[in-house]
Amino acid sequence: MEYVYAALILNESGAEINEDNLTDVLDAAGVDVEESRVKALVAALEDVDIDEAVEEAAAVPATTGGSAAPAAEEEETEEEEAAEEEEAAEEEEAADDDDEDDGDAGEGLGELFG
Repeated sequence: MEYVYAALILNESGAEINEDNLTDVLDAAGVDVEESRVKALVAALEDVDIDEAVEEAAAVPATTGGSAAPAAEEEETEEEEAAEEEEAAEEEEAADDDDEDDGDAGEGLGELFG
């Protein structure tokens, strides 16, 4: 991600996005620079209008973001309800087991005290 950010900084400042400039920005940020990643990014951005790509990327979440959140909340609610039902069933089962044990203990005490 640092490599993309470095390219965005160069684009915003009006500097040419080339291997030397990209390496300089990454070095200044304290990133261990991998030459192959720098070359790959420069090659990938060669025919890309970064300003246009940023505008398109910013517009995409605004058109689709509204419908994804309610679906995720609905899934979480269903999962929470299922977990609560499971816990309630386990507690009920544990209570039933405890009742059986209490009866056995009472019989033992009855035998002791006649």
